Amino acid sequence: MLEISLHLMDLIENSLMAGARLVSVRIEEDPPPIDRMAITIADDGKGMPPEFLARVTDPFVTTRTTRRVGLGLGLMQANARAWGGDLTVASEPGVGTTVRIWFQRSHLDRPPLGDWAGTLVGLIVSRPEVDFEYYHRVGEDEFELCTRQLRQELGATPLHDPAVIAFLRDQVRQALETLGADRAEPCLDSPARA
Repeated sequence: MLEISLHLMDLIENSLMAGARLVSVRIEEDPPPIDRMAITIADDGKGMPPEFLARVTDPFVTTRTTRRVGLGLGLMQANARAWGGDLTVASEPGVGTTVRIWFQRSHLDRPPLGDWAGTLVGLIVSRPEVDFEYYHRVGEDEFELCTRQLRQELGATPLHDPAVIAFLRDQVRQALETLGADRAEPCLDSPARA
């Protein structure tokens, strides 16, 4: 995929298909010298039995009935490994699932985060019955968004109100810009700098 946000959308769609009512997305970026990006997606969906969990990154294992191939987790794992990291999945039936992804932030082959603001807001607006928690940290700076709290502040105004959508998109975009999110510095000893 050309953007990490598209991977995240696919993984969050898995959570929603599993009946999640709460989806938490945590993105933590550590610039050099740590040079790491870690993403955690946790949900309170139906979870997976151990025998399915053991094969969940196999592209030919899926619970979807619309297609016989499940590329989301397998593709994300392959990409994370190619970028110097990995992916793990923990799940318990009736409790939920947690996907953790980490990789080298400045890896030359790592695509950009992409339109994460548009992706996140699209997910929030399209699933008003689901609560989303979003936390993003770059170095020491951080941003948090919780739709449950936002709903309380909005009162009778729904999240899909055009003014709320524009506000959310602007808030997330501004936060990403202020944080300097996804602005990886190339490694000093990388082939591109040689």
